[in-house]
Amino acid sequence: MRHTVCLSLSVVLLAALAGCSGKQENEPAVATPTLTFSKDRVPIDSAVTLTYKFVVAPNASFDKDYWVFVHVLDPDGEQMWTDDHQPPVPTKQWKAGETVEYKRTIFVPNYPYIGEAVVRLGMYDPPSGKRLVLNAPEASRREYVVTKIQILASNENIFVMWKDGWHGAENDIKNPQSEWKWTKQTATLSFKSPKKDSTLYLEYDARPDLFTPPQQVTLKLGGQAVGQFVAEAKSPKLLTFPLTAAQLGSADTVDLVLEVDRTFKPGGADPRELGIRVFHVAVEPK
Repeated sequence: MRHTVCLSLSVVLLAALAGCSGKQENEPAVATPTLTFSKDRVPIDSAVTLTYKFVVAPNASFDKDYWVFVHVLDPDGEQMWTDDHQPPVPTKQWKAGETVEYKRTIFVPNYPYIGEAVVRLGMYDPPSGKRLVLNAPEASRREYVVTKIQILASNENIFVMWKDGWHGAENDIKNPQSEWKWTKQTATLSFKSPKKDSTLYLEYDARPDLFTPPQQVTLKLGGQAVGQFVAEAKSPKLLTFPLTAAQLGSADTVDLVLEVDRTFKPGGADPRELGIRVFHVAVEPK
């Protein structure tokens, strides 16, 4: 009799678990995601543009502004880097049946791995941790495989040397991978000329709270201005500048000069004169 009761309880428990599982599995997907990289082979420290695309399901609706999380994993499943973000159009504004597409340019972090990496994506509510169901191959816990990329060594890039006019490198204690250098009033970057039309990627921030109007920054090649911007970013911001073959000239090595119209002193025991803070620089031939 005891065996019969145990068996009956087991059947009831399995049925209940199956019911719960079925409820989760039957929850409809809110969107079909795709993620593409501007290049399949991405060297460490290079800039790469990610194109996100979500085809919203016909009957989907969003009660909150969800975030997108992206995990780039090595073959052992170790997370190398992420691109978690809130979409530029908040999800509460997404409409059933529409396609939402946007781009983000990032720098590939310096992680000690070279080879194929898997990219997983999901959507979640930061306060509660709730994850949404998406229409894609699920790896685990509503985390979906969207693509694979090949990570290359950093020497596949055009090497950029921080030449003159830079203060020493600094790191974020909470995030050691976040590194930057402050410019002096004039700072020089040197690199081997690709001798073809290229794109300069520059990620920076500044202290616009200290200046009215904000600082002006001019980029020069051979004494000629090839770009300008207002240093108004309070947090890291990525800018791009076209560099033509004619501007780069015929020399094998190019010196790119950043001129900041005004500097400031942090005060206290820090005597430095600071211009803007630069996190990443890359030059990519077209």
